[in-house]
Amino acid sequence: MAITVGLFGFGRTGSAVAKEIIEDRDCQLAWVIRKSTSHEGDFASRVLGFDHEEGKIFSIQSIDYDTFFEQEKVDVIIDFSASRAVSEYENAVKAGTRIVSAISRYEDRDIRQLRELSRHTAVLYSPNITLGVNFLIEASKLLKQIVPNADIEIVEEHFKGKKGVSGTALRIAEDLGLDKQNHVNSIRVGGIVGKHEVVFGLPNQTIRIVHESLSRSAFGQGAIYAAKWIMGKDKGMYTMEEAISLECPSPTGQGEA
Repeated sequence: MAITVGLFGFGRTGSAVAKEIIEDRDCQLAWVIRKSTSHEGDFASRVLGFDHEEGKIFSIQSIDYDTFFEQEKVDVIIDFSASRAVSEYENAVKAGTRIVSAISRYEDRDIRQLRELSRHTAVLYSPNITLGVNFLIEASKLLKQIVPNADIEIVEEHFKGKKGVSGTALRIAEDLGLDKQNHVNSIRVGGIVGKHEVVFGLPNQTIRIVHESLSRSAFGQGAIYAAKWIMGKDKGMYTMEEAISLECPSPTGQGEA
């Protein structure tokens, strides 16, 4: 039976994610909630050029959150909208829905609220949900164990209009135990979707681990992976690194304890 998915967000990234969900044979896009009233009442599948009806579009302005998530119950919500959307999940969680949040940056209060929801359902949060960047994080953590005295710098590149430091870069710095203020370097040029590089400096050599998103479809593929993975989990807070690392053997060849 297909996993039913509700999607928050239908901008450039949300639309690409919706397309990936519609094309995945194991998923069914039940609905889309967006800030704009554009295409309200239409189906995401039609808007994206498919010849069938899937993913009815609702405007956030017309939703009755007291009843919507019970009437339109889904297995999992995938969120690519804005940090404040976390306040709208409460009734969905009561209905038994799991949450996959791909918001790049949360305010502290939003993180606290997300953790509170994880006491009642399974929640996976990742500021960058692409498979590749999470492999980069895991590989970087392993390399730091091997060369703990290396100099480490993080370089993040994004499109010219992106504001603030990449939430993914900050997450990488946190996972590597680095000062976020002094070890994250930002570049804003052109239309780069997203590129992250971790540079390890050693005497007479450097090691670079790089991930670049070539299309926003990569976010959809990662979100689908996360949604399928979290369906088998009990309530609690999870990360994309966990979803990937639990599938991999440890460096010694032994499985996870």
